[in-house]
Amino acid sequence: MSRHRRPQGFKRTDRIGDHLQRELASLIRTEVKDPRLGMVTIQEVRVSRDLSWADVYFTLLGEEEAAVSLESQDILNNAAGFLRTCIAKDLNTRTTPRLRFHYDHLPEEASRMEKLIQAARARDEALRGQEDDEE
Repeated sequence: MSRHRRPQGFKRTDRIGDHLQRELASLIRTEVKDPRLGMVTIQEVRVSRDLSWADVYFTLLGEEEAAVSLESQDILNNAAGFLRTCIAKDLNTRTTPRLRFHYDHLPEEASRMEKLIQAARARDEALRGQEDDEE
C-alpha cells in the first residue's frame, strides 16, 4: 500500500480558500470602513499550493460600472495587509497567504451571454413563425 495517498475530499488549499472566503466576507463588512466601498461579495478565493498567495475574486452588489469596480479593487488591495493580519490570528497555518483582490467580471459576462441567447431564441421563434405563416 502506498504511503503517499491523497486524502479524500477537498485539497488543503481548497479548505483554506473556503475559510478565507468566509473570514474575508465578514472582515470586509465589519472592519473595512471606507465609504467608497459598496456591498462586496466574495465569489471565490484561490490559494496557491505553497500558501504564499490567495487570489480573492469579488463582485459588488448592484454595481456594474468599471470605474467603481477598479476603485473598489484598489481599496481592497490597499487593505490587504490589514485583512491578512486579522486572518493570521485565526488561521492555523505556518504562513498566511498574501491577498490579491480581483474584480470578478464573470457574473456580468454570464448575464450578458444569457441576454444574447434569449435574443437569439426570440429571433429564431420569430423566423419560425414567419415560415409557418408562409406555408
